[in-house]
Amino acid sequence: MASPSDLNTSNSFMHQFLQESSYPEELKQSIISLPREEGWLYPHMYNYKGFWLDSEFLHGALRCQKHFQAQHSDIIVCTLPKCGTTWLKALVFALTTRKQFPVSQQTHPLLTTSPQELIRNMEFSYSREISPDFPMNGNGFRVLSTHLPLELLPKSVWESKCKLICVCRNQKDTVVSYWHFMNKLRAELLGLEAIPFPETFDRYCRGASMFGPFWDHVLGYWKESLENPGKVLFLKYEEIKEEPEVELRRIAGFLGCPFSEEEEEGGVVGGISRLCSFESLSNLEVNKTGKCLFFGRPNNVYFRKGKVGDWRNHLTDEMAGKLDQIVEEKFKGTGLKF
Repeated sequence: MASPSDLNTSNSFMHQFLQESSYPEELKQSIISLPREEGWLYPHMYNYKGFWLDSEFLHGALRCQKHFQAQHSDIIVCTLPKCGTTWLKALVFALTTRKQFPVSQQTHPLLTTSPQELIRNMEFSYSREISPDFPMNGNGFRVLSTHLPLELLPKSVWESKCKLICVCRNQKDTVVSYWHFMNKLRAELLGLEAIPFPETFDRYCRGASMFGPFWDHVLGYWKESLENPGKVLFLKYEEIKEEPEVELRRIAGFLGCPFSEEEEEGGVVGGISRLCSFESLSNLEVNKTGKCLFFGRPNNVYFRKGKVGDWRNHLTDEMAGKLDQIVEEKFKGTGLKF
């Protein structure tokens, strides 16, 4: 659990991005000609090369593009916010460290540490320092994460043999989860009032959400997974939910560490699935009352319901139809369906 001083330090970083006058100088110069909209947490977000980022993440993205050096063995978890990031981080961590940390082990890191801490976000790390430390795990490689669209990834990602794992989610569930998440952060970190759901929905449909438009973000990874399947693995939240062990085997095969016959017979796949399930992770004390030192946020903001179809409790028929139409139009002819 993070100490109060750690969290105060984290929040002090955040506050320098609340006013343009206090932005780092390199960010001030970068935003001069960028289109802007009202932000979700910060006063503004900026449209950089077709995608919306708030001041802190834009600062981190620019530094990341300039300084990040991918390694051939890197694994990068790539997601839009609220599409299963925490879940996929847990699955990838447990899978890639299963020799070092057997899932039956009572001291497994996931039992005492948030997946958000175990797999660090690249652009957020670079927003804090120019040369962040991304340590290797016990197997000698790094597992990282990003919310950046494919088009904004550092050049070194494409010059290396690193692998990308992307997960997407039905957009009706995503917008509901995004609304709850942003309002929790607004209240707990900044004492701001909640954004009404209709406003969130309208902005989301216009593409004015963090790292959006969602359609361009999703399609970037989807198309690359078809053209370069050895580089990018594209997953769907709903399919992981329906058959987690099947999808775990897909991930393991993609990463070149398939489950052995002995592991299959020993129930390792099922063990990872259970350890990383929403029910398991959300009920751990660290995720109920702990704080994430890395993000400076309560861990419980990353867990709400973890269900498929909860959008029916929030979207009107008209809203659902509108979003379905956007998805149909934007994804037409790509082969991607929900």
